Amino acid sequence: MAQITAAMVKQLREMTDSPMMECKKALVEADGDMDAAVDVLRKNGLAKAAKKAGRETNEGAVAAFVSEDSKTGALLELSCETDFVGSNAKFTGFATNVAEVVATTEPADLDALLAAPMNGATVSEELTEMIHVMGENMKIARFAARKVETGALSTYIHMGGKIGVMVEFAFEKPETASADAFKTFAHDVALQVAAAAPICATREQVPAETVAHEKEIYIAQAAESGKPEAIQEKMAVGRLEKFYKQCVLNEQEFIKDSNLTIKKYAEQVSKELGDTVTVVDFDRLVRGEAN
Repeated sequence: MAQITAAMVKQLREMTDSPMMECKKALVEADGDMDAAVDVLRKNGLAKAAKKAGRETNEGAVAAFVSEDSKTGALLELSCETDFVGSNAKFTGFATNVAEVVATTEPADLDALLAAPMNGATVSEELTEMIHVMGENMKIARFAARKVETGALSTYIHMGGKIGVMVEFAFEKPETASADAFKTFAHDVALQVAAAAPICATREQVPAETVAHEKEIYIAQAAESGKPEAIQEKMAVGRLEKFYKQCVLNEQEFIKDSNLTIKKYAEQVSKELGDTVTVVDFDRLVRGEAN
């Protein structure tokens, strides 16, 4: 039996906003497993999805690069030791330059990126030089890259590099990419991803294990109602639909207009432009979240 410490109880309470004693009971039932304890509380109707509290984060920034034709893009997280360096223009500029290398060379992994050419040297050598210049240890934490044939990419950097977003759009007419209505829509969707933190663009992209896990939670919650099994199943399905509306980008309410979902907003823009504009997928990097 794992020892349940006051610090563990405090962390679980911060993650779930649940009562202290219930947190302790859940940790005992879960034998100290924090994620399992969250599930215990959720099944008992005492917690919603856990907040990401109590986790260490590095300083640094997420940077973005998109080519002039909006067909190629990348996000890159560059870590450092202090916020002072992380907000320095030289540091963030270097991160953007490395993001451009990611977009143009399409490295398979971090090792390939470090070996990629940059300014007549390699990314690794340029990173070492930047470490010497800034006087602080740095590392490339992760990156994401996208390339589209028909469509465009849009990026957004939130709070000086705390969150970076890249959204992939599909459409048929080349001129759509330069239309003001599309540019506004693309920016709004990237903003939505940063603010609302969806897990996928469409419900078909939600991993089967995530759906199964959520449904298990909702069935357990419905069972507490004491209603017939057929009603419990309907309750669970209803809560799963609510989960999709909260977590799937295309089904989320648009943060600037609650009368629209992102999908309906796309349909409006499509009608205005005489094209079919859809949100295909996205990447969302939060500084320090990979640790």
